[in-house]
Amino acid sequence: MKKKALAVYPSLQGQRVFVTGGATSVGAAIVCAFAEQGAQVAFVDIADDQSAELAASIEAQGWGRVWWRRCDVSDVAALQASLAQAQQELGDFSILVNNVASDDRHTLESVTPDYWDERMAVNQRPAFFAIQALVPGMRRLGGGSIINLGSTGWQEKSGVYPCYAVAKSSMNGLTRGLAETLGADRIRINTLSPGWVMTERQLSKWLNEKDIHTIRQSQCLPDMIQASDVARLALFLASDDAAMCTAQEFKVDAGWN
Repeated sequence: MKKKALAVYPSLQGQRVFVTGGATSVGAAIVCAFAEQGAQVAFVDIADDQSAELAASIEAQGWGRVWWRRCDVSDVAALQASLAQAQQELGDFSILVNNVASDDRHTLESVTPDYWDERMAVNQRPAFFAIQALVPGMRRLGGGSIINLGSTGWQEKSGVYPCYAVAKSSMNGLTRGLAETLGADRIRINTLSPGWVMTERQLSKWLNEKDIHTIRQSQCLPDMIQASDVARLALFLASDDAAMCTAQEFKVDAGWN
């Protein structure tokens, strides 16, 4: 298929965007997509080398300088400090993408209270506290867009990661639970739920021939989902083109669910 020109969103030019977990996989695709649109992007991650390489690559392509810091988002105080530092250095953010997650596999029987808390500390808690930290700035700016990364994995009723399923399903509750409160200040909040995205992590750790067959049978579209497919919907939801979209879940799953 001939490569087609993709959308450019003038309303994203110069906007400040914060992405959690932005160094690799879907997060890196989102960071690159916003930078290419002319937005000023900041992100946090625990992967130092990948973060530095991504920032250098973006700058080398002429898409501007990316702000990043090492941050373990399970440490709320550290996350709040990173957000505060980014705001102090760059200004208020009009766009927040709550992307950070870890879909480690586990069984019902293996989960301990400590493991449960650790999974929620990565996959659930950072989204709320990032919103709490950046909303005052969005109010000062007169509006904004929050994108919570969900998942269609739990909607497929898979039993390979019950803690992850709980955390990711709660993104819909977070979105719906804050939509009215934030909407009064013209802050939009939506959930973006990817299907099975072919990231390096998925290819190296989880995907096998049986899974490939399941994907082919379950998706309506034959192509494998790429991180860039998710990033393109994030651009739309953050832009003024989606000015009246809030409190919704948007899926990029090739028609699986």
